[in-house]
Amino acid sequence: MTDPSTAAAATSFLFGRLSWQSLPFHEPILVATFAVVATGGIALVGAITWFRLWGYLWREWFTSVDHKKIGIMYMVLGIVMLLRGFADAIMMRLQQAMAFGGSEGYLPAHHYDQIFTAHGVIMIFFVAMPLVTGIMNFVVPLQIGARDVSFPFLNNFSFWMTVGGAVLVMMSLFVGEFAKTGWLAYPPLSGITYSPDVGVDYYIWGLQIAGVGTTLSGINLLCTIVKMRAPGMTMMRLPVFTWTSLCTNVLIVAAFPVLTAVLAMLALDRYVGTNFFTNDFGGNPMMYVNLIWIWGHPEVYILILPAFGIFSEVTSTFSGKRLFGYTSMVYATVVITVLSYLVWLHHFFTMGSGASVNSFFGITTMIISIPTGAKMFNWLFTMYRGRIRFELPMMWTLAFMLTFVIGGMTGVLLAVPPADFVLHNSLFLVAHFHNVIIGGVLFGLFAGISFWFPKAFGFKLDPFWGKLSFWFWVTGFYAAFMPLYVLGLMGVTRRLRVFDDPSLQIWFVIAGFGAFLIALGILSFLIQIGVSIMRREQLRDTTGDPWDARTLEWATSSPPPAYNFAFTPVVHDNDAWWDMKERGYRRPLAGFKPIHMPKNTPTGVILAALSVALGFGLVWYIWWLAALSFVAILAVAIAHTFDYHQSFDIPADEVARTEEARTRLIAEGARA
Repeated sequence: MTDPSTAAAATSFLFGRLSWQSLPFHEPILVATFAVVATGGIALVGAITWFRLWGYLWREWFTSVDHKKIGIMYMVLGIVMLLRGFADAIMMRLQQAMAFGGSEGYLPAHHYDQIFTAHGVIMIFFVAMPLVTGIMNFVVPLQIGARDVSFPFLNNFSFWMTVGGAVLVMMSLFVGEFAKTGWLAYPPLSGITYSPDVGVDYYIWGLQIAGVGTTLSGINLLCTIVKMRAPGMTMMRLPVFTWTSLCTNVLIVAAFPVLTAVLAMLALDRYVGTNFFTNDFGGNPMMYVNLIWIWGHPEVYILILPAFGIFSEVTSTFSGKRLFGYTSMVYATVVITVLSYLVWLHHFFTMGSGASVNSFFGITTMIISIPTGAKMFNWLFTMYRGRIRFELPMMWTLAFMLTFVIGGMTGVLLAVPPADFVLHNSLFLVAHFHNVIIGGVLFGLFAGISFWFPKAFGFKLDPFWGKLSFWFWVTGFYAAFMPLYVLGLMGVTRRLRVFDDPSLQIWFVIAGFGAFLIALGILSFLIQIGVSIMRREQLRDTTGDPWDARTLEWATSSPPPAYNFAFTPVVHDNDAWWDMKERGYRRPLAGFKPIHMPKNTPTGVILAALSVALGFGLVWYIWWLAALSFVAILAVAIAHTFDYHQSFDIPADEVARTEEARTRLIAEGARA
């Protein structure tokens, strides 16, 4: 084992710990992966250069402070990282299906451990979080009748910091290695004694950089919802999706600083020899576990609450009626938000806190299932006697309701401490977690993507490939994770690479087949996007309201203009747009005024790039690079404060032209 002093001894001034040995030439799987990634990357850069898109991307997207474009970029990041996270999942499934009867499988232990760690980290931090943040970013300002978020530059900066964290984590694939600790990096395993290599450092700095972005976007959206609502939109007239977004961002602002602090303490243990979480000198590894879960449990509600909001919007739209029990839905959301801070200890009942502590947390965990159940009944009652249209978003909602109830029931089962003593750290837990994250969050995100896609791009997604993707995902999910419940009840431990008992193999083979079906689901989704782009003229939405929906975002054109609303709407009802349609609303066609809008800025991209350099320097002990990057970050941030020209006016005649074009489009659509 190495201590910090000997680890530091093997470093050079120029390259720190970085050497030729850091590159994985001896790992054929990684070399092949690098070849594929490099080829794809070169092809992409070549295509962008060939079509002369760099200037367009830089001006219109990378430096944009438009919440809609930033939301779309978050979604793209999430989908790209989904491919990486899912590749890890397929590799694990394959390994576990093969490694029986003396076979070692095809993954060595140190590689397999990195894969299950990277899979968890990427899927939560760089798939679920960007997708959730992206949908909130896109939809919330439109739903509350705002022109943008409270702090447009901060929004751009938040996005690029999230990208920076993702880039640092992806670097670990080809330069050095990733953590071999599991996705929460428990000490003492993640301490310098047991993990002297760079893996845990990549983990720490990747999450710290991305965490800055998440925290700031939480503050931004919170301010936006509280301060920028349209006239007449009281808190109890907010759309349910905006309510769930509000609660999610409260959780982000309250929980992410805890993650920042606990990772900072782990970094101090590793870098300067403090003893917060070590086994000796007064350190307490269990303190880390408490702190990481005080962040970690609210985190799962940060992910699921916006999904609940999406299902509320979809259910009322496709049932053709007002959401049943709006007030109870709001209170249920708020109760979940508060209770999510009172359940963290259920992640380690086996720690030995004693019966009274375990009982308290077991009971609070069961109580938190009550508001979730109330939501489920509200959705069912909304559908009751409604004219349900089985469009793709509604199909995802129904699949969620069935799947999430199973996940919820296994969660209540795990909330019973004696049962948890048997099932803790077994595959039963893995199945439960994926049941609620895939069956809840992911199904919700797919419902949201197919629901709001026409609003973002002006044409619907192709229904055939969407339904194909839906059925592959749903059947694949059940085939992949129901066997893990069975294995967990048999007592099979999670995170194992090889198995002795040959009777277990069939369950792993079924789970592997399920993962293959999910792969087909992801492929169908990508084909769906491609086919939709090719068939965009047939799928065009001219009205701005293709689903006959109920909330304000559907009052704008598809895609909405940069300024969202030429005149700020006035709200009289929960379902503001539905109410406007019922009253025979007419779009104003004259009297436009200049609109004050924020200007694009490259500062976010520059700061994030410097942050990646800082992280890389800290990971590899390249102190000059870390110091230089840190000073540069401060210099760029201070220089940005001297930029006094951060906004511009869209002239009234340009607004009039944009609105006129929409009038023509609506007329053409009506004729067609």
